[in-house]
Amino acid sequence: MISEKEYTSVEDALQLIQSNQRIFVHGSAATPKYILNKMIAQKERLHNVELISITQNGVDFNDPTLAGHFYINSLFVSESTRKAVNSGMGDYTPVFLSEIPLLFTRGILLLDVAIVHVSPPDRHGYCSLGTSVDIALAAINTAKKVIAQVNPKMPRVHGDGFIPFSKFDAAVWVDDDLPEVVYSANANEATDKIGKIVAELIEDGSTLQLGIGTIPDSVLKNLTNHKNLGLHTEMFSDGVIPLILNGTINNSHKKIVKGYNVTSFILGTRKLYDFVDDNPIIKSLDINYVNDPRVLSLNPKVAAINSAIEIDITGQVCSDSIGTYQYSGIGGQMDFIRGAALSEGGKPIIAIPSVTNKGVSRIVPLLKQGAGVVTTRGHIHWVVTEFGAVNLFGMSMEHRAHALIKIAHPDHREMLEKAVHDRFYT
Repeated sequence: MISEKEYTSVEDALQLIQSNQRIFVHGSAATPKYILNKMIAQKERLHNVELISITQNGVDFNDPTLAGHFYINSLFVSESTRKAVNSGMGDYTPVFLSEIPLLFTRGILLLDVAIVHVSPPDRHGYCSLGTSVDIALAAINTAKKVIAQVNPKMPRVHGDGFIPFSKFDAAVWVDDDLPEVVYSANANEATDKIGKIVAELIEDGSTLQLGIGTIPDSVLKNLTNHKNLGLHTEMFSDGVIPLILNGTINNSHKKIVKGYNVTSFILGTRKLYDFVDDNPIIKSLDINYVNDPRVLSLNPKVAAINSAIEIDITGQVCSDSIGTYQYSGIGGQMDFIRGAALSEGGKPIIAIPSVTNKGVSRIVPLLKQGAGVVTTRGHIHWVVTEFGAVNLFGMSMEHRAHALIKIAHPDHREMLEKAVHDRFYT
């Protein structure tokens, strides 16, 4: 057992962080918010500290008074960093989620300190990275110093995330609730219809990957009558629990990590965190394995379900920005789009509501100026809205445009038809 003497105060732990350093910060439900908020409170002694992270929950780095003290280098932008990244207090580094560990292991982003959030050590002295193995494992293995927030409310998750307590240069005991997210709260008629349409595309025996948000959650609710599904996904949410419990997801047809539910990070409610705790059928693995398209493609009928901000009439998908405004990131979309395309019987799917909350068409003649293309014309296959599904693979640009118009919102079809005429017939 680890004695209380081996833990330190947060103030002492933070002395490992100095000005002009590059710091990795654990993300998603594993955001070490207690330590981070204490670090923010010490901003006056810190200058030009670069913070490397993906999605953060429970902290706010958008405060203008942090300028000059902290610089946000985001590998996937979230609400806690979005204003900073778009205001000169930070920037976004475009990178496939599967390749982020290479930034650390190849020394492209040398880390002075990694701040991580872990479960208490077991009787063998090993802590678990809990809800987020993802890119944190590579960060721990390459950082010069490691600070751990040790929390009894962090689940002990099987897989690659076991770290010996001796690896930590400082450990702070914190009994703190994990951030929670309820995706079903944003469901509406359109997302419900999309969930049903996507579920109809998924065959028995398929291996599922689901991105973040309301649509993947809606898809899961419509899969209860399917059989022998597998799970190999970067993200694991509450929606999979009933499908695992009723045997719909049993991983019997998978060829890679057969019999286990594979993920790399877990984000949802406390019910989910309790479900994955010490659950032997859940394996949380390094992101460079989970998201490797070569690994994915070995599983049968991979159905990769992701969303987007907008898609143009030729099939270019923008998922990370609104024009030049950086909204999120590349993430794992292309990892899984390509992996599904290479899988025998696989289906790469982009699922989007036909319009925004303000009624603006998401299927557009041209992407906004400065928009980032995450999924290219060459990679796109299935596109789904509440008005139907089309497979663009093998279609010419003109034929793609007409196919996409059929699943666009009726209020915008005339505008899109005119754009097609002007582009292809004049």
